[in-house]
Amino acid sequence: MPMPYASGSAFALQAGIASACCLYIILIMTLMCLIMYSKQRKKAYLSMIAAFLFIMTYEGLNIHFTLSQTKPDGSSYPLAADLQVFSFLLLNLAVYQLYRRMNKTSYAVFSVLVLLFPVPLISAVLPFAGSGWQKFYLDIYQLGILCTGVFFISPRIGQRGKYLTGIGLYFAYAVLGMLSRYTAWHGAWIERALIWIPLLYYTVVFWILFERIVEMMQSIYRSSITDGLTNLYNRRFFMKQLSRYIDQGVKVSMIFCDIDNFKKLNDTEGHHRADLVLKQVAAIIDEEVAEHGMSGRFGGEELVALVVDKRAKTAEIAERIRARVAEESIVTLSIGYSSLRKNMTAEELVSQADQAMYLSKTTGKNKVSPYRSSRAKKEPDEISV
Repeated sequence: MPMPYASGSAFALQAGIASACCLYIILIMTLMCLIMYSKQRKKAYLSMIAAFLFIMTYEGLNIHFTLSQTKPDGSSYPLAADLQVFSFLLLNLAVYQLYRRMNKTSYAVFSVLVLLFPVPLISAVLPFAGSGWQKFYLDIYQLGILCTGVFFISPRIGQRGKYLTGIGLYFAYAVLGMLSRYTAWHGAWIERALIWIPLLYYTVVFWILFERIVEMMQSIYRSSITDGLTNLYNRRFFMKQLSRYIDQGVKVSMIFCDIDNFKKLNDTEGHHRADLVLKQVAAIIDEEVAEHGMSGRFGGEELVALVVDKRAKTAEIAERIRARVAEESIVTLSIGYSSLRKNMTAEELVSQADQAMYLSKTTGKNKVSPYRSSRAKKEPDEISV
């Protein structure tokens, strides 16, 4: 938003400081978008970078004219106004692209806005049109962008409250600017508001951009450590955490679950139905283990859990999992568990829990078996229905 070209030294100083602060915020956001675009190639960052370049241009003009206390010539003011309005359009487009892919409807809406923008540029060179008509058109055009933001963009994005706050600030700026241009209202408070509202607006834009980047980074990290279907931790991250606990000397226990007759379920009910059952079982395991450790998916129908709470009894947790799955779903589980012993590795603990699960699988299914050494396997200690 271009600052008013204040004639008094006090207003000139305020306008210069505000424009410098705006430039600093815009520069930070530009660097953020450049970094993010180099990693993700998301079009929203290109739209923002383009908007920021326009903003930096007219904010530079503002600083020049306010600090030198000279009035802009006849071509400089329309240029600054055009840059301001077009950058506002690009910022709204970028915010939309941060949350949504462009579809036919959004392409149509933004294409109309882009095609309508050159009207004041063309009319400026016509003999019957003057700068007053151009300013009036830009004011109406800004209101059109604001309406698009409120009724089209805000319902389709996250951070709606912050976005509408920014829209409200820009609306206040536009209204005060029109009052200053078209009425006799030229109070000092209007000039001060026109100086500082842009800084508040860019602060809100920075807040929206920063939070969205954090959201996406968290989502990317989460997707790299979790299984896409069940939302449990994936095998790689699960083993990494298990190794870390062992290195720290934490007494851990491993629960290994395998869904009984899952292949038959896949063949008879279909993959979609089987996936729903798998997600249901994963949710039960996660609920039972959440307060005591972590859960993961090793692949296929193999689901695992790690118990790190010293007060928790692994056998009881495993039995609760088995009982809930048998009662709440159409499948059952064969479960085995093992506890960490001295000088054991993460792979050995997993192998022992896997062997205990296999014992449950080969001795009737739908049961819980602890790992027993080779000498103790003659009298297996297992919990079954």
